Amino acid sequence: MHEVRVQAALRMVDANPDGIYEDRPPDVLLAIPVLEIELDANGSVCHIHVARHPGQAPETTQIAIDAVHRAAPFGNVSHLPKPWVFTEVFLFRDDRRFKPRTLDD
Repeated sequence: MHEVRVQAALRMVDANPDGIYEDRPPDVLLAIPVLEIELDANGSVCHIHVARHPGQAPETTQIAIDAVHRAAPFGNVSHLPKPWVFTEVFLFRDDRRFKPRTLDD
């Protein structure tokens, strides 16, 4: 699922040009929501589970969820073993722009 995760992160960047940043994350982040994203065979989002709600700036969780939906579908995953689930960590700056952590791996 690593390839799907990278492809999904790149699609989130493309689909959310006004909500992302591409430079290095700041040392202190505003919020770090974590989403578990479940896909169906064609790469559409079946379910999103919030694995971590940030204690500060809780609205960033919904911003992250909306960003995932705007970027979907993520391509056919039927050739991969189930479950078709990946986790993404969203690194939010004070201006509420985010970066998928996958892009820093």
